[in-house]
Amino acid sequence: MALLYPARAPVLHRPRLACRASSVPWGCDTDSSALDSGIALQQWLSQAGLPIQKVELKNVGAGGRGLVSKRMLYKGDRLLFLPATLAITTESEWACAEAGKVIRAKDLPEWPFLACYLISEASLGKSSPWYPYIAALPRRPGSILLWTALDVETHLSATSIKDRALQCVREVEDTFNDLNKQVFMKNREEFPPEVFNLKSFKWAFGILFSRLVRLPSLGQKLALIPFGDMLNHDTEVTTFLDFDSGSKSITCTLDRGYESNREVFISYGKRSNGELLVAYGFVPSGKNSEDSVSITLGLDPADEMYEAKLGTLKEHGLSPQQSYPIKLKGWPVQLTAFARLITSPPSQLHRYSELASAATEEQGRRMQPVFTTEEQMKAYELILSACKQAIAASKNYLEVEQGIVLFRLIKEVPRHGSLPKLASALCESELKILYRNEYILRSELRNLRSGKNSGLLGKVGSMFFRD
Repeated sequence: MALLYPARAPVLHRPRLACRASSVPWGCDTDSSALDSGIALQQWLSQAGLPIQKVELKNVGAGGRGLVSKRMLYKGDRLLFLPATLAITTESEWACAEAGKVIRAKDLPEWPFLACYLISEASLGKSSPWYPYIAALPRRPGSILLWTALDVETHLSATSIKDRALQCVREVEDTFNDLNKQVFMKNREEFPPEVFNLKSFKWAFGILFSRLVRLPSLGQKLALIPFGDMLNHDTEVTTFLDFDSGSKSITCTLDRGYESNREVFISYGKRSNGELLVAYGFVPSGKNSEDSVSITLGLDPADEMYEAKLGTLKEHGLSPQQSYPIKLKGWPVQLTAFARLITSPPSQLHRYSELASAATEEQGRRMQPVFTTEEQMKAYELILSACKQAIAASKNYLEVEQGIVLFRLIKEVPRHGSLPKLASALCESELKILYRNEYILRSELRNLRSGKNSGLLGKVGSMFFRD
């Protein structure tokens, strides 16, 4: 698909080689200046072609800044109409032409490309045509990238998102190290180390994590949408930003109405609370139908059939340890199939391939192996054990954290940012899911032992959801 973004934004003249700012303005602080810079951004966008808006930027409490309705809005109303020239994509022109030439020659994926672009434009200060936008970005994005490995290990150890958070940090660091070795160090005039370093790279990736959107009508093209990225997330909203070919602008269509002076929301996608914490730095306080907890099961090396089961899993692209999401409404069929394989005796060798296939994401949606009551009970007992371990870890963290909070209050020592608070909120949301599934599993096991069916799972072998 041919992109409809012009190569040059119509706002400011772009010099071939711009000077780096002596003091790089890495966004704004989260205080009154954040609202001022946001209002200045809207004024700049209006001069650049943004039409009169039905919403305005305001402080919205815990969410920081947000877009609030200026009048009554109705379901089906369309907002923004931001000219496509004012969206930042890999098509955007670099104010520092030499840096852009080097990066384009490397044919980088969109994420590192846009991270380098943000750093380059930010380092130019007011010489960059994107200065009003960059000045309105948060100096400290809420993503997991600003946490240290020790922070993650300490505060997320009891959650199912810890490993993903650590992996996220490692991947960004590895990406920087590769770029530093292959690009930055070989082109120091365009990429000075005081500008292109790990700290600025994490800032840029933090901005991308929390603000980058995919535009479905442009083949999932990634873009930063000035002003549009001030819209906050609501777990029950389905409104999303997209490109409109008719107006050649970025718009969104409301999925519900809003009274005057009410904050307007969009969806950041179907994400669990843990995923929202890692990418955006917040945990929703309300209901999230997409919230889940990852439960990990693994083969026992002491199992006499370990090698046979391991070989079967590898044949189906599975690892000896697998994680599956459980939700308030239950767990996926794949988790039961995997648990059943782990607990299968040697006499069930002929079923290993069937169970491994059912444990895969693709086949699990179609397959529903038939289990005997005893087989079902063994699988449920294994899943129940994993739930109980996760519950114990979460409760222990919350008890310790509550003690730390009391100690800090007594000593009048401020908490280290909001990490403990966010981690506690995540633990509490995961506990709700774990307790619910523990109750269901105990009920099912009790009924299976007595030969009854509670009706919670339907017929034996069927699960709550098939994702």
